Amino acid sequence: MGVRLLNPEELAKPRGYAHAAIASGTPVVLAGQIGCGADGRIEAPGDLVAQFGKALDNLLVALRAAGGAPRDLAHLRLFVVDATDYRARAGALGEAWRARFGRHYPPMTFAEVKGLFDPQALVELEGLGYVD
Repeated sequence: MGVRLLNPEELAKPRGYAHAAIASGTPVVLAGQIGCGADGRIEAPGDLVAQFGKALDNLLVALRAAGGAPRDLAHLRLFVVDATDYRARAGALGEAWRARFGRHYPPMTFAEVKGLFDPQALVELEGLGYVD
């Protein structure tokens, strides 16, 4: 079965996420990923869209290492240091998402945080996937 996304009619129509997911298989817990290269350094200081894209790439590397694919992501947590900036760049961020995940929008949690471990990081992504 993999991951099946659900959006009950009794809830507000989601935009860019799903309200629930049913998944089968082995759970894959994905550690928080930021927009850094293999050397651990932020690749695009000050560029939220580039950091988001790289964080997505890093998340997918971890998911694929467990035998998964983009469609196997069942939940995502997004942490940003500036929610206003995130909303202002929603179009470009959505393009970055669709380039990697297509129209697969799992349940997501979005939170603005005071800071991240790497002070240059603008976004961190943490996920949960299920692989067969």
